[in-house]
Amino acid sequence: MMIKSYTQLLSEYLGPGKDKMSDSSEPEVVKVENLKVVYGDKVAIDGISISFKKHYITAIIGPSGCGKSTLLRSINRLNDLIPNAKVYGKVYFNGVDIYSKDVDPVFIRSRISMVFQRPNPFPFSIFDNVAFGLKVNGFKLTKDELYKKVKDALVKAALWDEVKDRLDSHAYSLSGGQQQRLCIARSLAVDPEVLLLDEPTVSLDPISTARIESLLRSIKDEYTIIIVTHNMLQAARVSDYTVVMMPDDHMVGRIIEYGATKEIFTNPRDKRTEDYISGRIG
Repeated sequence: MMIKSYTQLLSEYLGPGKDKMSDSSEPEVVKVENLKVVYGDKVAIDGISISFKKHYITAIIGPSGCGKSTLLRSINRLNDLIPNAKVYGKVYFNGVDIYSKDVDPVFIRSRISMVFQRPNPFPFSIFDNVAFGLKVNGFKLTKDELYKKVKDALVKAALWDEVKDRLDSHAYSLSGGQQQRLCIARSLAVDPEVLLLDEPTVSLDPISTARIESLLRSIKDEYTIIIVTHNMLQAARVSDYTVVMMPDDHMVGRIIEYGATKEIFTNPRDKRTEDYISGRIG
């Protein structure tokens, strides 16, 4: 009996379609040019140049310590909140350099929202968690308009049917998977254009993970989604494009490969990518 290779199995798993994608005609929502991030005297990432296409899901993969989360935090200026962090290079959002002095980082974070590794609901009710961003960002809404915004966000996050009869309940009464979907709803409520997710299912069970993945696929026509994940099959299941990062000899994170997900997983150009995907490194 012939033993199939890992790439053959992945090719069958992925199926046709994801490799037939245009590169030049798709608008770039986020464009990173020669990005370098330094924490104190430690260079975390350097020479990062990458574009993220509108209404596609891009996965960022690579071993621990290669700078995946650093890159993600650079896209909405969350690195500004880290002491001794310095950012060099350019990050453009719809053609605007988000690190320009006249750009408000709070506004950027409302347009480029982020969901973190572990659910972090606020100590409020389910309703107030989702409404929080709307209130702090100055949305002028009537009570009915606010309710509709909250409901719409919960529907998009595939949580409405589970919580519609207990919106006043404390967010901590939800399960871990529900809390993470609540955090996604909170991010979606302010109508961002880009959704960043940093290992959003790392602490969740397989059923909750599947729900989050299904949710991401269902909303990608409305948002540009960038997800950091260590789960190779998750990247293969949900993403259209994949970025592969790897530390160099000085432990500085760099991009070694980028392309359509099926191509990255079944026909990688860099041997390090193949070694990482197959589990030989990382």
